[in-house]
Amino acid sequence: MKIQEFSFGNFKSFKDIQTLNLSAAKIKSKNKEIDSSNVIAANENRDTGLLKSKAIYGANASGKSNIVNAIIDFIFILRSSVKDENVLKRLDSFKLSSETENEPCFFQMVFWIDNVKYRYGFEADTKNIKAEWLYGKPNERELPFFVRDDQKIVELDKTNFSEGNKLITLLGDDSDENQIFRNNSLFLSTLATFGFAKISKLIIDNLSKILFSSGLGDKSMIKFTTDLVFDNRLFREKVLELLKYGDIGIENIVPVKISSEDLPKNIDENVKNLMMSETDGKVLTSFKKKYDKNLEAKDMALFYFDGSESEGTKKLFELSPYLISAINAGIPIIIDEFDARFHPLLTKKIVELFNSNENKGAQLIVTT
Repeated sequence: MKIQEFSFGNFKSFKDIQTLNLSAAKIKSKNKEIDSSNVIAANENRDTGLLKSKAIYGANASGKSNIVNAIIDFIFILRSSVKDENVLKRLDSFKLSSETENEPCFFQMVFWIDNVKYRYGFEADTKNIKAEWLYGKPNERELPFFVRDDQKIVELDKTNFSEGNKLITLLGDDSDENQIFRNNSLFLSTLATFGFAKISKLIIDNLSKILFSSGLGDKSMIKFTTDLVFDNRLFREKVLELLKYGDIGIENIVPVKISSEDLPKNIDENVKNLMMSETDGKVLTSFKKKYDKNLEAKDMALFYFDGSESEGTKKLFELSPYLISAINAGIPIIIDEFDARFHPLLTKKIVELFNSNENKGAQLIVTT
């Protein structure tokens, strides 16, 4: 799945519709390697190029995080509108204009799945879906798969989007009273709950794979990554490979299971209990080269990862499941405050990882 565009409007600090565009310009660089390493093809015909990375750059309070929040809300509502009747309450329209404060928020994404281009979006306020649409381009021409206005489907492609027609037929004439199709539920989300709705499920499954990270880290991320490192040797090797790629001096990471008796006796009992509850007794150790007076590596020195490594190294460790998953599966990853706690060279290394020929399909979107 690849993103070409994301547009949103009347959302938080943005009044007018803004578009984050990942389409590559139809130009050729003097350095041909840049064209091959920085751009991926949207489809097999390779007639549409998409950027592998996009940076949203701006000062504090300039709205960078709200761009990420718009994508998060778009995906979350798409995933949850059927099962969560209150999901629209998370929406926050632009409040500094009487023109828009009572108008719906606007969201639309243009993306590619299996060589087909889709354009999906909706307008909603905190109570109702006001409009919804899905366009597909299986061939040369974009077709309206369905268009919804309030509670009515005003346009439907019965040939290319037969699943929509099948659901409407099932609901019958009493569809306005049917609990499956609520005024605060998306038609696409409703469709995806039925086994016959292959396209709807394909779209929601792929959009749900988009990865998000705040970039500022939290304890749950560290615990999640630590658990993976403990339980999966192959993943541990991939994390180590990423840490080595970051050139931060770590030669190996080794998980160690400890008990409360292994902690120093002079530690306060409450602190000891907190440490054990937060880590489940799972501790990571890192190994670095030890040098003699001639600066020759003769041995290894052991460190407790959490207590000895820099904040930047720990952040790279926290992000590693997301970065590895994105590269391996070829899916987009969006990181807010990307460079927080990172040395500029480490930031550069990660961008280079995505803008390389090794990356066959992942996209990196960051705010900085």
